[in-house]
Amino acid sequence: MSKAYRWFLCGALLSLALAIVCPALAAEKINLLIIDGQNPHNWKGTTPRINEMLEKTGRFSVDVLTSPDKGAPKEAWDNFRPEFTKYGVVLTNYCGEPWPEEVSRAFEKYVSDGGGLVVYHFAVASFRDWEAYNNMIGMGWRDANFGDSIALDADGKVVRRPKGEGPGAGHGPQHPFEVMVRDQDHPIMKGMPAKWKHVQDELYHGQRGPAQDMHILATAYDAPESGGTGLHELMAWTIPYGKGRVFVELLGHDVAQTIAPDCAALLCRGAEWAATGEVTIPVPAGIDAVAP
Repeated sequence: MSKAYRWFLCGALLSLALAIVCPALAAEKINLLIIDGQNPHNWKGTTPRINEMLEKTGRFSVDVLTSPDKGAPKEAWDNFRPEFTKYGVVLTNYCGEPWPEEVSRAFEKYVSDGGGLVVYHFAVASFRDWEAYNNMIGMGWRDANFGDSIALDADGKVVRRPKGEGPGAGHGPQHPFEVMVRDQDHPIMKGMPAKWKHVQDELYHGQRGPAQDMHILATAYDAPESGGTGLHELMAWTIPYGKGRVFVELLGHDVAQTIAPDCAALLCRGAEWAATGEVTIPVPAGIDAVAP
C-alpha cells in the first residue's frame, strides 16, 4: 500500500467518523436569512443572539436583512429586495409595515415552492391584511373577530374557539411556566423533555387566524390566576404552505428568554427542520425538565 493511498484512506475514514458522530458538523451548511428592522419588541437585541446561536450549531450560514425604518419614504424600500431563493430557510423577526408588493409576491412563491420559514415570537403579529401570510402561520396576534383560535383542554383535546367567541390575542403578566410536548416523535421535539420549566416570559393566548392544517408541537397551561384562559395554549407548531415547511414559536420575548436553552433549541432545530425536513442538531444541556 503506497504512502499516498494510506493518507487518502485515513482521510476518508476520518470524514466518515465525523459524519457518524457529528452529522450537524459534517452536513453542508444551510443558508438562512433573518429579516428584522421593524418590531415593537427588542429586535436589535434578539437578532444578534439568534444569529450567534444558529451559527454556533455549525449547521447554518446566516445573513441578516434589516428593513427601512417605519415611515421611511418609498425610495428607501426600493433596495429592500431579499433574494429569497438563495436561502434554505427564512427566519422572521419582523413586525411592521407591509413589504412592497413585489417582495410579498416573491416571498409567497418562495415558501410555496419549498422554502422554509421560521416565525419567531411577535412576528405572528405582522401583516394582518396579508392573506397568504395568515395561511402560512395558521394563527397570529389578531383580535377575536379575525378568525378561529385553537387550544387544548385538560385532557389534551382540541378546543376550537370560533371567530368572535373567547379572547383575542393577549397575555397576562410575565411569569415562569411549564411547556409540554404534544408530539415527542416529531423531529423538532424528539429528545426534548416531555415537560420543562420555561423562564419568565409572555405566555401568549387567543391567537387567531384560519387555523388550518396546524400540527401542534408544544403547549403551556395558561392559568387564570396569571391572567390566562384556563386552557393549554399553543407555544409551537408547524404548518405546510404549498411545498414549504413553516415552524412557529411563540416563546422568546426579549434576549434573556430567547437565549434560554429551551427557546434556543426550538429555534435552531425548527430552522433546520423547516429547511430540510430533518433535524441533526442535538438537544442542548440546561433545559429544566419536569419529572413525570
